[in-house]
Amino acid sequence: MAFAPMGPEASFFRVLDQHRVSLIESLKEGRGEVPRKEASRFEDSVGLQMMPHCTTKKIKSNSAQSAQRFALILKILSMIYKLVQSNTYATKRDIYYTDIQLFGNQSVVDNIINDISCMLKVSRRNLHILSTSKGLIAGNLSFIEEDGTKVNCTCGSTAVAVPSNVQGIRNLATDAKFLLIIEKDATFQRLLDDNFCNKLSPCIIITGKGVPDLNTRLLVKKLWDTFHLPIFTLVDADPHGIEIMCIYKYGSMSMSFEAHNLTVPTIRWLGLLPSDIKRLNIPRDTLIPLTIRDHMKLDSILKRPYVTCQPFWKKEMEIMAELKMKAEIQALTFISSDYLSRVYLPNKLQFGGWI
Repeated sequence: MAFAPMGPEASFFRVLDQHRVSLIESLKEGRGEVPRKEASRFEDSVGLQMMPHCTTKKIKSNSAQSAQRFALILKILSMIYKLVQSNTYATKRDIYYTDIQLFGNQSVVDNIINDISCMLKVSRRNLHILSTSKGLIAGNLSFIEEDGTKVNCTCGSTAVAVPSNVQGIRNLATDAKFLLIIEKDATFQRLLDDNFCNKLSPCIIITGKGVPDLNTRLLVKKLWDTFHLPIFTLVDADPHGIEIMCIYKYGSMSMSFEAHNLTVPTIRWLGLLPSDIKRLNIPRDTLIPLTIRDHMKLDSILKRPYVTCQPFWKKEMEIMAELKMKAEIQALTFISSDYLSRVYLPNKLQFGGWI
């Protein structure tokens, strides 16, 4: 399926096209890795990856302390067996509601399913367990869901929900020049209202509404694997926003066993950069002081192995630490209500303002 471009002239995307060529060349060349003596390691072509011979967790059935957890693991394993045998699927929420009193809370079920997936070295989809989607997507993209439903994400006033079975979608089609990951739903909706997708067509925008769910990460990964589009993130200039960006790009410790299916290390940081706060003269009264927890999070990120591969990221985080302030994307509205979609993003994308 072809999309009729409604956005800027082809010359606008010259730097983006060059960036895409360099990404594909880097993909062909491959990458090295930085070994670590821990349960997970960082590999710059994959992200945070579980060590093949990492320390295992032991749960003894004859221990009073772990007997309940052992029983819960067996319970969920038996449910998974029935799902596989009957070729049916359930969400983690479905499993929790089969016996609320037994499980206690949703996190118990989530953690056990993660452990089982890690232990068996298979994805949750192969266990016939689906995750509930919360993400939204819009732009120059169409696909067919597993049940045959045709989906067109062409931008309008509303977006399309990320499918609950990303691995089952097929016939993906796009001529998008880039994919923009947006941290917050409010910012995503504002860009829709400003007709951003049509103004910068062809493009795709997606949000995980904060910390991304599994399906949103799977879809970003699938779009990268299928089309090798330049992918950028738009997050708040704060430690929480940086953490969310790192999850998309490098993954997380808890899901390191599924890094190959989830991470896209080619993702670039488009904004909001801490250096933009100074460059754009954003008033100090629109900024927020870093809390003790923010400082701890920032220090933690700066110590991570992948930061050594991202000197420009490190510099931006040092600027944030020096300012002792953080900024939300909405701080740009002090310039004008549509500054983000009319000036900030177009300029960044046209002139390569990413790191």
